[in-house]
Amino acid sequence: MTYGYESGGGSGGRRISMRLIAGLVIAVIGIITYFSRTETNPVTGEKQRVAMSVDQEKALGLEAAPQMANEMGGALPPENPESQLVAAMGRKIVSSSDAGKSPYVDNFHFFVLADPQTVNAFALPGGQVFITHALLSQLQNEAQLAGVLGHEVGHVIARHAAEHMAKGQLGQTLVGAVAVGASDDRGKGQMAAVAAMMANQMLQLHYSRDDELQADSLGLKYMSQTGYTPAAMLEVMEILKRASGGGGRGPSFMQTHPDPDARIAQIKEYLQKNYPSGVPKDLTEGRALH
Repeated sequence: MTYGYESGGGSGGRRISMRLIAGLVIAVIGIITYFSRTETNPVTGEKQRVAMSVDQEKALGLEAAPQMANEMGGALPPENPESQLVAAMGRKIVSSSDAGKSPYVDNFHFFVLADPQTVNAFALPGGQVFITHALLSQLQNEAQLAGVLGHEVGHVIARHAAEHMAKGQLGQTLVGAVAVGASDDRGKGQMAAVAAMMANQMLQLHYSRDDELQADSLGLKYMSQTGYTPAAMLEVMEILKRASGGGGRGPSFMQTHPDPDARIAQIKEYLQKNYPSGVPKDLTEGRALH
């Protein structure tokens, strides 16, 4: 009797050990794969872990662009005055700033979406940049438009999509590793996997906020290099704040993007650091858009 009890306990212990080892192996492989994808961004100089090559980013963005446009009312035709305005400003930003040093320089395309209600702008991997008619109609001058487009160009240059895919793949691997290592016959492994998944999602939210703030910094730099005052981004933030109902979207640490007030604070810090005596007069608001 005693021998049988010990034998069964030992077998169970061995099964638990094997599950832990298997989970550990999965986690180690995922971490090694993640860090082996380290590249140096040719524009920002940052070391990044990315899941796609530049050519893959370009192909993905070009393939996804029509579908994304159709979901928001479709893109206005190239001959439309708004389309021409946005395309010309986008080309000007890329050609006049450090963005022109990127491997995406010949792949940037700028579109206006017909959506009259959604105040938004976004970029796909590789250089497809969109702004809705709803947001464009609220911008008052070229500098504000340069700020919006510069921000989206910043996302592309910083390779945020490729970084997120790499982090997402790592997160999924670690969640799987926890599920394997903690699995048993009473469902504890499933609960551990859910907890690990929640932690991974929170990690992704954190990086998304950092990405937005980095894109703001790059956008401020690019609009300045193009000849526009970066102070105009404060006005853009006020527009976004009004569109979000006064900024009442909950605490910024629980949002995918920082709230407008958090971004306003960073823009003010940028202006103070780079222009302590005030923004030079040769950086202007440009022409009125309406």
